[in-house]
Amino acid sequence: MSFSIRKPGVRHPALPKNSLGLTKRDYEGAMSTLCAGCGHDSVTAAIVQAFWELEVEPYRVAKLSGIGCSSKTPTYFLREAHGFNSVHGRMPSMATGANAANRDLIYIGISGDGDSLSIGLGQLCHAIRRNVNLLYVLENNGVYGLTKGQFSASADVGSKSKRGVPNVQRPIDPVLLALTLGATFVARGFSGNKEHLVPLLKAGIAHDGFALLDVISPCVTFNDHTGSTKSYRYTRDHAQDVSPVDFVPIRRAIEVSGAGGSNGNGVSPSSGANGHAAPGSDAASGTGDEPMAVMMHDGSVVRFRNVPAGYDPTSRDGAYAHVRALQDRGEVAMGLLYIDPELADMHEQNMTSLRPLTEVPYEELCPGSAALDRLMESYR
Repeated sequence: MSFSIRKPGVRHPALPKNSLGLTKRDYEGAMSTLCAGCGHDSVTAAIVQAFWELEVEPYRVAKLSGIGCSSKTPTYFLREAHGFNSVHGRMPSMATGANAANRDLIYIGISGDGDSLSIGLGQLCHAIRRNVNLLYVLENNGVYGLTKGQFSASADVGSKSKRGVPNVQRPIDPVLLALTLGATFVARGFSGNKEHLVPLLKAGIAHDGFALLDVISPCVTFNDHTGSTKSYRYTRDHAQDVSPVDFVPIRRAIEVSGAGGSNGNGVSPSSGANGHAAPGSDAASGTGDEPMAVMMHDGSVVRFRNVPAGYDPTSRDGAYAHVRALQDRGEVAMGLLYIDPELADMHEQNMTSLRPLTEVPYEELCPGSAALDRLMESYR
């Protein structure tokens, strides 16, 4: 990294601190070299916010990635955390091994739709099956940004490339894949909605087991044009939230009236658990199944609908059916879609060491040939 793009070391004395005495600047990393306006940088900002609010010491975190624009993200947050950048598509194996050796760390893996759904698809599937204790953030833009905009495995049918060529192959939906394979936490967020994304990240970090968070993160260079179903405008126009968000900013609240408002089970992507729209904005009412438009603080408009009455995020079949139904209508399901806090994680299933292997004495790690002979004899 050249000296010209290093972050200045000077801190404003009025920056707020958490109980550890750390500011959000202490949770940042290097300056981003991604394209200006890239959705991945918004994901980085949300991750910084989430760890700062959770008051996690940066050295207690292990961040891992593979190859791609998304896999550069760990460089930009938690500079004092442990980190490993694996070869293309192999991040889940590295995370599995590291997690098995040291359960005391908090693990976050950053990947992309190419890294996860093409070359790394088998790796992702087995990490889900093993229920590795890991927050897996999949930054999903539908293209290969580093190799100039080819369609990835998540590109929707009919979505057009920057050259105007439509995609004809059916996509792999990471949310449906995770639900099918038995993931214990499945959620979807949008890089352009930090207020909605931060609580999802915090919930995924706190979850014991594999937490998949698919984040629609538009590529401003190759996939933010008219005709793309991964663009900012398409996602904002079609996003639907399916579960409450547990973060309510301390601002002037806006109440949403009419049948199109929240019923307590679902809220707008920027709303809080009280069922109100984003505080400080202007409300508009809707009726029945009509979408509701709510003006945000920045002047943008978020359109959302009620979730089905009685939506149950603990029902895997219900979550799958809901996502598919919205897909058939050309809409995107957002929020916490499924959670199972009861299924044993990889440590419980395999009875891994309670102590990190770095703390186990050499005599226990290598007890000698006699102990090995006794072990082998027990299998005869």
